[in-house]
Amino acid sequence: MIESLWEWLIVGIVILMLFGSAKKIPEFSRNLGRATGEFKRGQAEIEKEIKSYVNGTAPEPKEADVTNFAKTLGISTENKDISQIRIEVAEKLKSGN
Repeated sequence: MIESLWEWLIVGIVILMLFGSAKKIPEFSRNLGRATGEFKRGQAEIEKEIKSYVNGTAPEPKEADVTNFAKTLGISTENKDISQIRIEVAEKLKSGN
């Protein structure tokens, strides 16, 4: 029991030294809780998207998203309709270049 008390005392001192004061520990805990919650929400959203793609119920990407993605791949989008852009993006992704 006494060993455990000493261990907790040492841990407490180290925490106070790292964070500077006892006021910062609750703030750190709150921020850690918020970050954990945000991570879990993001994880659930990604799982939902993966399931929708697997089930074939995923929405089609918006035209602007496809166009922007094509531009990042170095594909010219001028004077092309969305279906032509999608074909070129698919070909670029298949070729791996």
